[in-house]
Amino acid sequence: MTLSAYNGVTMPAFMYGTAWKKEATTQLVIEAITAGFSAIDTANQLIHYDEARVGEALVSLAQGGHTRDRLFLQTKFTPVNGQDHRTPYDARAPITTQVRQSFESSLTHLRTDYLDSYVLHGPYSRSGLGPEDWEVWSAIESLYASGKSRLIGVSNVTAGQLALLCERATHRPMVVQNRCYAAFGWDKAVRDLCRAQQIVYQGFSLLTANREVFAEPGIRAMAEKYGTGVAQIVFRFAMQVGMLPLTGTTNREHMTADLQCDRFTLTPDELERIETIGL
Repeated sequence: MTLSAYNGVTMPAFMYGTAWKKEATTQLVIEAITAGFSAIDTANQLIHYDEARVGEALVSLAQGGHTRDRLFLQTKFTPVNGQDHRTPYDARAPITTQVRQSFESSLTHLRTDYLDSYVLHGPYSRSGLGPEDWEVWSAIESLYASGKSRLIGVSNVTAGQLALLCERATHRPMVVQNRCYAAFGWDKAVRDLCRAQQIVYQGFSLLTANREVFAEPGIRAMAEKYGTGVAQIVFRFAMQVGMLPLTGTTNREHMTADLQCDRFTLTPDELERIETIGL
């Protein structure tokens, strides 16, 4: 199963996230791809990611037949305010230069000459979009226009900020990746905008941000009904409402189980129950 952005580029419907994996990144990416994942998400930000170790895994995987053309690679440009002292670019340089340097560094880390998706890790502004946001987005648009990234997108964005980008950008985002809380309707306002603009919505922290959901008797009853785990119910819900879920599990059995969540279909009533569970 795949999802398609408005420019016609497709991506796998499930993605493995590499945040907070540290020294285990290489082995976990190998395990995820071997288990059946074909899309990997990372970032050029050493606080939470180790992009170079993802690249090490890709070299090993290629030797086993999992070549670059069979994989979907997504990474991010992280602004200075999201980095520590180990910035992958000259932090004193203009933002356009920072983006270019970070992108080239990512290509080196990931042992590739193009990316499938390049994402702004988050706007500089808390609300609205300021001059820095427009400069960084213009630099990212240039990478798309050059063909170096097949998709571009933004993470940690509000509905208002996304609406501004869609209205004023030369190339509106093709991907949005947000933390998804049940208590806020699973980011419904942003998801609705993505649906209207044919932007692929990627949801992360579906499990870690919604631990209270696992205690709900209704969710547990669904898991029992379909003979699966609660996590797989959440991932299947995400898929059925048009979301691309990310999982960052470090358990090989959970990787396999997560990939099997497309083997059952939740009913409309069940989808409505989950959609409103945190409200």
